[in-house]
Amino acid sequence: MTPLAEALLHARLHGGTVPRPDALSLDDAYAVQREIAAASGMQQVGFKVGSTSREAQEKLGTDEPGAGPLFAPTVHASPATIAIFPEHIPAIEGEFAFRLGRDLPPRKPDYSRDEAISAIDAVAGAVEVVGTRFERGFTKLGRALATADGSVNIAFAHAKWATIWRDLDLGHHEVVASVNGEERKRGTGAEVLGHPFNVLQWLANKLSADGRGLKAGEIVSTGTCTGLIGVKPGDTAVCDFGGLGAVEIEFTDAAR
Repeated sequence: MTPLAEALLHARLHGGTVPRPDALSLDDAYAVQREIAAASGMQQVGFKVGSTSREAQEKLGTDEPGAGPLFAPTVHASPATIAIFPEHIPAIEGEFAFRLGRDLPPRKPDYSRDEAISAIDAVAGAVEVVGTRFERGFTKLGRALATADGSVNIAFAHAKWATIWRDLDLGHHEVVASVNGEERKRGTGAEVLGHPFNVLQWLANKLSADGRGLKAGEIVSTGTCTGLIGVKPGDTAVCDFGGLGAVEIEFTDAAR
């Protein structure tokens, strides 16, 4: 295990921050991510896709999406209680998630948007809790460092899965994010690469090119519709997805 992967895994589990390396290629960053996933011993149940909105890309200093693993112990049904380390600069993102009903295996031709959509079994409103184990927080973190750090995932919580979803207009579907009862931000599915379906297509083709693909039962979280909203231990956050329900999270201090 490389020292960077070891340090990031330790910070993920026990808190603390890691100095930013001087240089890291995107290929090396995904290799670090895979090392962490293997060494953690945690079951992977899907993927989060990040920096799919202009705001998130500007904050990270990147112009492209990136993917990271979702681990079973960090995936919660709402209402949820999630422990966070304040030094990781935790924040919430209101977003849409898909559960796949069939495989999208590796193949040579790219998957079309319609083919990606046809693999969806269920849709849910979701909140990704993000944060970085690297020093100096998110600002100009860059795509490679964000990728190495699990695409800055801390945890994921979802509302009830909706299996009747084809009449939903996710591109215009609104999500309203509040912290401690105060509305903070709102947005729609159009914030993420123009539509959450476009994010799924992007991920299917990225993982196909990597020789991995997507598998039935896996979850795909599609990136923030609300931007990043900082949270701290003691806060309660709610993202309301209207007809798709709401996600509520109470935050506690992981260091206690």
